[in-house]
Amino acid sequence: MTIQRLLVAAGVWLLLCLSSGQAQALTPDQARAIAAGETDARIAALNAAAADGAAGLPAFVQALLDDAVKLTPKQVLVVDGAQVIDAASGQPATLPEDAEDVLNNNRMRGALQAAQAALQLFASDLATRRAAVAELAKQGLDESQLPLLDKALAGEADADVKARLAQLRAGLLLTSPDKAKRLEAARLLAAGSEPAIKSLLLERIAAEGDVEVKSALSQALSALETRLAWGERAGLIFTGLSLGSILLLVALGLAITYGLMGVINMAHGELMMVGAYATYVVQNLFKAYLPGAFDYYVLLAIPASFMAAALVGAALERSVIRWLYGRPLETLLATWGISLVLMQAVRSLFGAQNVPVENPAWLSGGIQVLPNLVLPYNRLAIIVFAMLVLAGVALLIARTRLGLFVRGVTQNRRMASCMGVNTARIDTYAFSLGAGIAGLAGCALSQVGNVGPDLGQSYIVDSFMVVVLGGVGQLAGTVYAGLGLGILNKLLEGWQGAVLAKIMVLVFIVVFIQKRPQGLFAMKGRSAEA
Repeated sequence: MTIQRLLVAAGVWLLLCLSSGQAQALTPDQARAIAAGETDARIAALNAAAADGAAGLPAFVQALLDDAVKLTPKQVLVVDGAQVIDAASGQPATLPEDAEDVLNNNRMRGALQAAQAALQLFASDLATRRAAVAELAKQGLDESQLPLLDKALAGEADADVKARLAQLRAGLLLTSPDKAKRLEAARLLAAGSEPAIKSLLLERIAAEGDVEVKSALSQALSALETRLAWGERAGLIFTGLSLGSILLLVALGLAITYGLMGVINMAHGELMMVGAYATYVVQNLFKAYLPGAFDYYVLLAIPASFMAAALVGAALERSVIRWLYGRPLETLLATWGISLVLMQAVRSLFGAQNVPVENPAWLSGGIQVLPNLVLPYNRLAIIVFAMLVLAGVALLIARTRLGLFVRGVTQNRRMASCMGVNTARIDTYAFSLGAGIAGLAGCALSQVGNVGPDLGQSYIVDSFMVVVLGGVGQLAGTVYAGLGLGILNKLLEGWQGAVLAKIMVLVFIVVFIQKRPQGLFAMKGRSAEA
């Protein structure tokens, strides 16, 4: 630790120990001694002013750091724009032509910063104290500043600031030549939970020469890693749930078009893309015409993305799909060609590059559950949104007239037609519903990833796997398969990497289907016998 930091620590400690007497104003001699002369003398004057409890010292230190102090033969002046004041008296002054700038070298600037941060540890404002702790951690401390940290710890009420001060204190003890203090530091850090402590312990273990201390540090590292591992596991599970919710949204549409209607729709991913671009268009309209209500554009983007994808789906069903029912290979080839047409259309309208979709303010940030676990608001919102969409689809299929007709046409088309059901119209409605749900998935995806012409290609294969694994036409199976594959994929990624994780998931599904061809939930009734 450099000499100026030792001097600053001593000076600030003297200031903090003054419990009686009124603070004295910064005198002209003190101001000049701090602003002019050799660096050692200036630092000594800074400490002396701190020991005297000079009331104007914090403001003067800030002015020096801002390079806003000038010297004349008789005065030390602080220049704030067009305003000039005397540093000692605080009275307005005139800036003479012969005023010289005060120059601070790196050593002096470091001393000023250390003094400023140390004084701010006792500020009444919580944000100021947090900034002071961060500044002291960045600058580095030495053992001479332990009394300062002890006093700050004793008077600190905020748990977060207190924990950070305790970490700084333990970090100081780690570098102490006293073996007992290093052992105490190991004990204190073993109870910590901040990820930054891990790198601190690793660095100190590499440099530690004492066997007993090194063993204590290793035990502290092991205890810390065990504690951090819970946060990492919880993070993986949450990320898996988030991915599973996205897969659920994507697969819900397929559960209708493929599961209920028997159509292998390879353009399903592009219908998601349509929903994402609809969200992008709504966002731009809000930016242009309703900038004050931008944070609420998502509320309009949700129905817009549904309607845009549903209309495209209706057009596809009426023009192409309706002629291919019962011919799965032909529907696969036709919808694959349609997917290429849709991607090229988007490239022509919006360009081949990804377009930016911004999160509203209420979807930015996250909830910090653990020191190494933050739950982003946008992913929490997607999980809730997926559950709401699932509930809506389940109610629609099970409780509405349209759902009754869809189930009837699916189970026995001829009988439904004989009962007066317009099967062609129901096919269009059902396909449009599946397409609209894909559009909702695109709206959700726009809040967590890039929006581009290739958006749907990343999820189409996974969504088909979800539908097949869950059981064709089974919403409950889609839920279990989507969430399960999402969590499984993320757990395997953390173990073997993204590529091998995909391969392992695919192998698992192939083996599972070999043993249970009907998926997790088998069809019942006439559909199972068909």
